[in-house]
Amino acid sequence: MSNNSPVKTIHEEHPLISLYLRERSLVESNIISFNDFIERRLQQIVDMLNEEIEREEVDLWLGKIRIDKPRVIESDGSIKNILPIEARLRKLTYSAPVYMEVSIGKKEYTEVEIGKIPIMIKSKYCNLHGKTKEQLIENYEDPADPGGYFIINGNERVLTMIEDLAQNQAFTEETSKGLMLRLFSQRGSYRIPISINESNDGILQVSFSRFKNLPAILVVKALGLVKDADIAALIGKESDTVIVNLYEQAKIQSQEDALFEISQAMSLEGNKKEIIDRVKARIDSALLPHIGTKPEFRKEKAVTLVKLVKQFLIAKELKLMSDKDHYANKRVRLSGDLLADLFRVNLNIFIRDLQHNLQKIAKKKKFYSIKSLAKSTLLSHRIESAFATGSWIGERTGITQNMDKTNVLSMLSQLQRVTSLLPTEQENFQARTLHPTHYGRFCPTETPEGTPIGLRKNLSMLAKVSTATKETDKEIVSTLESAGLKRIKII
Repeated sequence: MSNNSPVKTIHEEHPLISLYLRERSLVESNIISFNDFIERRLQQIVDMLNEEIEREEVDLWLGKIRIDKPRVIESDGSIKNILPIEARLRKLTYSAPVYMEVSIGKKEYTEVEIGKIPIMIKSKYCNLHGKTKEQLIENYEDPADPGGYFIINGNERVLTMIEDLAQNQAFTEETSKGLMLRLFSQRGSYRIPISINESNDGILQVSFSRFKNLPAILVVKALGLVKDADIAALIGKESDTVIVNLYEQAKIQSQEDALFEISQAMSLEGNKKEIIDRVKARIDSALLPHIGTKPEFRKEKAVTLVKLVKQFLIAKELKLMSDKDHYANKRVRLSGDLLADLFRVNLNIFIRDLQHNLQKIAKKKKFYSIKSLAKSTLLSHRIESAFATGSWIGERTGITQNMDKTNVLSMLSQLQRVTSLLPTEQENFQARTLHPTHYGRFCPTETPEGTPIGLRKNLSMLAKVSTATKETDKEIVSTLESAGLKRIKII
């Protein structure tokens, strides 16, 4: 190329990329996830916590939740909307107030401010959303800034994407104890592992929560699936292992017998009714909680457990082990997922604090206002502290980092980073190796030298991570039925 020839920009060289960047952002996965968290998941978290609230002493009910635009309260008490540039210069947190409806005894709902939540730059709830290039320049913003980060006390902080094994999905693997089937059952912030293995006597055993090595068929019968013929039909395999396991539990003829047998294995004390009720409560809450935590879900849990037993037997027969490094078995946790975990835990703490304050007032029989009892600073400080330090729920650290603004590429690289939860000190050769399913999704060369090599990856520039579907299970099933599929009653 001669010295006189002009240097072409990426927009001139690649018109398709130029069109893509004009309409979308390179970090849009995180922005879409954050929008989804605000629009849909906040209300889901409130609804779930509303179901779980204990109302023995205080009849507290939660209603709708909404979020305002980022704003600041000045020293004279005036309130005004704030732009990111002002938050940077004045060392403020770019956050918006969150309002939730609260009621005592389902009478009249009162909207109270429960705290503030940091807002992602260039998201729907950012004050820059919808502004033209000229308007951005007028407000001292870089039009080429992709957004996707937060401003905490004037510092630009990035929420790192986390790579994790898929929840509610079974994996078979060889361990020191032989073949094992594992599944991480996740409901909200609860994540309870369940495992199935075979003892030396050929008995299939289930372990979950505090229940260790219980016979699988005994647990199935405790869930209400008592007939051996039904269990055998669901397994659908005739083998010595199935016959031995069914024969071992043949004496258990009722659900109550199975629950009592489990209580004896757990060495629970008390009269028969008490210990059976305790076993029922523990099974409802700790066994496959993603299916449900109420008694009506027991039959569905029994069917699922039998299917897991069938999967274990097939893996044993055909020597089929799960490839944990295949990306179909992984999930990338975006900003919306991480914020949902943080908000759920802190909202729970806020609700408990509100209940405690209401109990104290009720004993004194004083007149009170819910607005005065709701301490909004509690939630705000805890969320802001998590963003500022990077210490997250589940004792995880380094979730947020200061933005590297050496140049545009270092900034984009950090916004596209995906970190594995595996410890960097361990070898984990298979997890560090480039897998064929990374093709087109991850950059094959951009990974740091040293202990985190292969565990810290970067998304390809045009890669997108999908967010969870908005449809409920019932809506998906009805769509499939309308397409011509027929529902078969299993039990």
